[in-house]
Amino acid sequence: MDLNEKIKNSLTVFSGDLLGGINSAIITLPQALAFGVATGFGAGAGIWGAIILCFIAGMFGPKIPLISGATGPVAIVLASVMVGLKGDIQAAATAMLIAACLQIAASFTNIPSIVKYIPYPVISGFMNGVGIIIIILQLNPLLGHKTLSSTITTVMSLHHTILTLNSRALFIGVITLIIVFFMPKQVNKFIPSQVIALVFCTWLSVKTGLQVERINNVSASFPTFLLPDLNINNFVKYLPFAFTLAIVFSAESMMTGLVSDSLTKTRHNPKQLLAAQGIGNIFCALTGTLGGSAATMRSVAALNAGAATKICAIINPLILLLLLFKFSGFVAQIPLAVLAGILIKIGYDIIDTKLLKVLKYAPKDDLYVLLLVFLLTVFYNLIFAVGAGITLAALLYAKRLADKAQLIHKPIYDDADIMQMEKILEHDYKHKIRVVHISGQFFFGSATQLISKFEDMLGTRCLIINYESDDLLDISAIFALEDIILRLQSQDIQIILVIKNEQVLEQLKNHNIVAQIGEKCLFYSENQAVDYAKEIMKQL
Repeated sequence: MDLNEKIKNSLTVFSGDLLGGINSAIITLPQALAFGVATGFGAGAGIWGAIILCFIAGMFGPKIPLISGATGPVAIVLASVMVGLKGDIQAAATAMLIAACLQIAASFTNIPSIVKYIPYPVISGFMNGVGIIIIILQLNPLLGHKTLSSTITTVMSLHHTILTLNSRALFIGVITLIIVFFMPKQVNKFIPSQVIALVFCTWLSVKTGLQVERINNVSASFPTFLLPDLNINNFVKYLPFAFTLAIVFSAESMMTGLVSDSLTKTRHNPKQLLAAQGIGNIFCALTGTLGGSAATMRSVAALNAGAATKICAIINPLILLLLLFKFSGFVAQIPLAVLAGILIKIGYDIIDTKLLKVLKYAPKDDLYVLLLVFLLTVFYNLIFAVGAGITLAALLYAKRLADKAQLIHKPIYDDADIMQMEKILEHDYKHKIRVVHISGQFFFGSATQLISKFEDMLGTRCLIINYESDDLLDISAIFALEDIILRLQSQDIQIILVIKNEQVLEQLKNHNIVAQIGEKCLFYSENQAVDYAKEIMKQL
């Protein structure tokens, strides 16, 4: 590659990072303000936390573009920490500092690799619960009242809240909801609906002189150093809060990393990611600003805009700084009802609609786990909910194995002929046709492990996936198989499935996986699949 090509490639990469940084910053601004207000830290702490965390985590993090800041789950946990510590920001920041140190300590262990073993129903139940919590907690500010501390108190007081609502706040909040929910996709693609709602509804409220609660005070100056309130007694007192924060900070960051890997077809270092997030959260804690994690929605927005490197995560906070210094006066005029409308849309987006669409086809065990995690998340405790969900999933899986244990007498057969056929096939077709066997238990514990084995398929044109087991697939395995197929199809690899169990086949049909690869690419025997692959190769 000559010098001109290197310069051209560098400029192309930088332009993608620039667009990704700008696009993600535009999305970050209303969310950071809303989360700052919702947690009790304040709008300024929300926007400064996004700036500090994204910059530090971008500097020290992996090469992939990850945009960091407060997210829905983080905001819910930080809000509950603030309630538990009676609104003491210094105490909450100290708990956040301990949590950040726990993150860094965890980065030196194998803990970052454990997140991939969390069953999908647990993640879905947690995310659905968080989405519902955000929506319920924003009903009060949408109706012109102060935000209450829990979902239960909010629901219990809803009758009184409706009777004494502020019609002006509700008016501007409803307009916000209409914009964020019904903005045409063609417009939303270029200018996020949340930004349009924030700008238009604030302008409208100022022009019409609406008497509603507003942000009122956002400091554009850099946050001052906040001395940690730390001694041995406080350390013991704050440790449960810090442990909860560390889990949410870390789990969401690592899940965002997995999503980014899937989109970029790369593999990041989860230990580096966790350490970088911890360092960033230390700086947030020492400045009294809102900590957070790698944010999936913003990172995906950056990737879709063309971002390719961590430079994007440096550009994002610089754009936010420019917006903060240029428009701090405007930000102070934003009505809280507008932020409530934006947060309700964020809560709705967090809800796992993908799983809800196929819920009627899901195994009962998955439904039990999802429902338990959902109810505990909404009405009790987020971290306890995840722990209970993982425990129940493990127990139900152990029961399934125990129920299947029986003495079976069957003839021993030699599959050497099939193995020899596959070796000859790969040799004759120079690996353009490959056969992969999925045997043993294909469930949430093995699904993500299996995905990594499909990453090195360079040169393959036809891939035969032979699922040999009679075991039904759980939701995690189904979505993992769907992810494998999408990845391989994006590399122009023809997928051919060999399924020998009618119930498994029915599962794949219900979840549209058969439709995704086509009925003609589905076979009962491997020999038929091989013959079909040979016919495809003749046509290429």
